[in-house]
Amino acid sequence: MKLDFSNLGIREEILKPLKVEGITEPTPIQEKSIPAVLEGRDIIAQAQTGTGKTFAFILPILEKINPNQKDVQALILAPTRELALQITTEAKKAASEIGVNVLAVYGGQDVEKQIHKLKGGMHVVIATPGRLLDHLRRGTIHLKSIKQLVLDEADQMLTMGFLEEVEYIIKKTPQNRQLMFYSATIPKGIRSLTNRYMKNPEEIRIKSNKVTLEEIKQLVVETTDRHKQEALIEMIKKQNPFLTIVFCRTKRRAKALNQALSEKGFLSDELHGDMTQSKREKVMKTFRDAKLQILVATDVAARGLDVEGITHIYNYDIPHDVESYIHRIGRTGRAGEEGMAVTFVAPKDRDFLIMIERGTNQKIEKMKYQPEGRKESMEDTFERETKKRDSNRQKSRGMEKDKKDFRSSNKKGPRYSKKSNKSGRRRNK
Repeated sequence: MKLDFSNLGIREEILKPLKVEGITEPTPIQEKSIPAVLEGRDIIAQAQTGTGKTFAFILPILEKINPNQKDVQALILAPTRELALQITTEAKKAASEIGVNVLAVYGGQDVEKQIHKLKGGMHVVIATPGRLLDHLRRGTIHLKSIKQLVLDEADQMLTMGFLEEVEYIIKKTPQNRQLMFYSATIPKGIRSLTNRYMKNPEEIRIKSNKVTLEEIKQLVVETTDRHKQEALIEMIKKQNPFLTIVFCRTKRRAKALNQALSEKGFLSDELHGDMTQSKREKVMKTFRDAKLQILVATDVAARGLDVEGITHIYNYDIPHDVESYIHRIGRTGRAGEEGMAVTFVAPKDRDFLIMIERGTNQKIEKMKYQPEGRKESMEDTFERETKKRDSNRQKSRGMEKDKKDFRSSNKKGPRYSKKSNKSGRRRNK
């Protein structure tokens, strides 16, 4: 017999708006998490992006909220504004029939509007750490009635340097509150927090060698830094994605690439940390409404984005860790739909590609980009640059070895010289 959410203890009023969207069966993380949250257990849940983590904590939290108590009873911390907004959208959807008020609190918004809404009585607050601390200092939000505290994307929270803020917020909540961490990985920093603040936590792990990758066709395009932009443009023209995110390593590169794509006539815009919140929201609305084809984004800005209709992901700059790769390409191929992920790799990126293939336990299909009208093949160019880098690396290692040998001989030299001098002096005597 297949489980549904009502079997897990979630009432019909919460499930009704979800059923309209075809959400009827719990995912593995939801199936394991919901009963534990309803029991009041502290939770450490490890699962990759795209596995349904949001409803795994939102649904049982809403089940336990008392609408008649006009205090903040549940607090959810998210590392970015975009993720906070996404969680808020899902929470409001599920809370629409039960009279529970949900508020997103993040930087870039009008503080006075947030304060006004908080005075109206909010049961669930979804916040970024910085803006929440601002409200705590102002005395416009109080955590004395918090019964449940969630850290979503907890590993990313620590990566972005929020450890002190998170710890301060935890300390401001009652000691008997329920604490839940949901994270793709459990690094030492997270484990340290759980040891200090959790009581006999329930550990949930959703294991899969290829989480969220089964419906995503992956391709590596071998090129050079010089030809990467034209390779991207050719792939976009050839594949004609409905909606796509192009990931860049830095804000500067995202700006430059977006400008280049716009000048080529593509419906493109950018998303990164240098933009005002109103501009970011405007860009995201345009993208969700499919009035843009291409969103050029950095990792932090796109963390947690869930946009229906993304058919392709392009890694213009290869990610430097496996989790970031999985997170990026997990923006496509969602809800059973097929997706395509293309990663552009220059010779200097080979080590990162090897790391990604090992981390995802697969070999990714590869092709070499061949510019039109080029006399020598891109394969020759790519291989030549690769051999050049390998040769330089070997030379560098050889130089290091020579330096070590030289230092070693110098250390020994004076000692031998001293002995010979002593013996010489003795002979002279």
